[in-house]
Amino acid sequence: MTETMKPWKKIAIGAGVVVVLAIIVGVTVHQSGKNVVTVQTGKVERQDLSSVVSGSGEIKPKTYVNIGSNAFGKITHLFVKEGDHVRKGQVLAQLENVQSSADVTANQASLEAAQTDALAADAGLKTSEADLRRAQADYDRNKLDWERAQSLFKDGLISKSDFDSRKNSWATADAGLVQAQARVAQAKAQNDSADKRVTQNRATLTRFTDVLSKTTYAAPFDGVITNLPVREGETVVIGIQNSPGSTLMTLADMSVITAEVKIDETDIVNVRLGQPAEVAIDAIPRKVFHGTVSEIGDNAIVRSTGVATSQQATASEEAKDFKVVVTVSDPPDDLRPGLSTTAKITTAARSNVLSIPVQALSIRTKAQLEQEKSTPGSVHAAAPAPKETASSNKDSKQDIQGVFVIRNKKAEFVPVTTGITGTSDIEVLDGLKEGDEVITGSYKVLRTLRSGSSVKIDNSVPKKEDASS
Repeated sequence: MTETMKPWKKIAIGAGVVVVLAIIVGVTVHQSGKNVVTVQTGKVERQDLSSVVSGSGEIKPKTYVNIGSNAFGKITHLFVKEGDHVRKGQVLAQLENVQSSADVTANQASLEAAQTDALAADAGLKTSEADLRRAQADYDRNKLDWERAQSLFKDGLISKSDFDSRKNSWATADAGLVQAQARVAQAKAQNDSADKRVTQNRATLTRFTDVLSKTTYAAPFDGVITNLPVREGETVVIGIQNSPGSTLMTLADMSVITAEVKIDETDIVNVRLGQPAEVAIDAIPRKVFHGTVSEIGDNAIVRSTGVATSQQATASEEAKDFKVVVTVSDPPDDLRPGLSTTAKITTAARSNVLSIPVQALSIRTKAQLEQEKSTPGSVHAAAPAPKETASSNKDSKQDIQGVFVIRNKKAEFVPVTTGITGTSDIEVLDGLKEGDEVITGSYKVLRTLRSGSSVKIDNSVPKKEDASS
């Protein structure tokens, strides 16, 4: 008869078994935990998206002009001051004009004298033409008498003296006609000369009148004096060759205001005329103005120098911008040229489209995806692309855009086709459906994650962000 086992031995054996099982479970959990990646996720959802490009610049009136000096002289009167509103045709400034006024008066007198001479020449021409007509009549009458005398003398009906007298009368009339014709030609030449002198004096008067007019400066359109760098008594000069002339003032038409901004070369291809824009002005915070794109520059501008590439002799690899002009539809009355501004141009808009966070997108090559299918489940690093061989397919190097979707607690790489990009989300055209949960971070995880890896979702805010907030 065997001896019955004591109770304390049973308890010891049971405790040993529990400890062994606990160790086995702990080791299993620990090993399985090594192959689980902690990720952050986001949902595929429908929302309205807008693609926006932005640029900074300054406020400018659509029409403005620098009124420069057209003559040399001293400023005798300034009729405006900076900030004044003026009307078209209003006199703005006056230069000294004593000499130019005297020149105009002298040439007016010369023109009047030339016009009087022209009238006298015209009268002389008319007199010469009347003399010519009278000489022509005498010539015709004496010619007829001479022709009749020839017939009568041949028939012996007139004497030789009468015949000679009529012949001399006809010769005299002929000479008088030639003389009258010469006087008419002379009178015509004198008349033409007098007309040319009138034209010459009139042109000279026009020139001196223009010189006189350039001493008075009037507003070419309604606007505001935005710059007045001169004072009464200063002497201004006209520009010659490469030397610019003096600028009297700047007149701006503030009825149409624009924001002239610079857009990065990578964004300019999406900008079109007529696209809506929001304009923010640094001097008027917490207020947004609206406008539309009215002009797009064709020449790239080097960002570091501000010089157009068409003006450079050599090519530049520096960053470039393009000028874009936005016409502001609701400018405030107190707006001033030169204020710093930022324009946000909406280049595309979609309503109720599927979207995901931009950071969820990843790029994998076809070769990497094929290798991951052959060895699924590894979470340490994304599969490296195989080394190129002579027989390798070129398609293996093709980049595929996609996202990691969580299915059955595992990450599955799904290729997607995307549309417009918003501020933080991007449109999904194909590959996902509403409600899918995609992995959005961290960046390090997305860079190394492989399709088929086990994941654990942790969407709590990181401690760094808690501290900074």
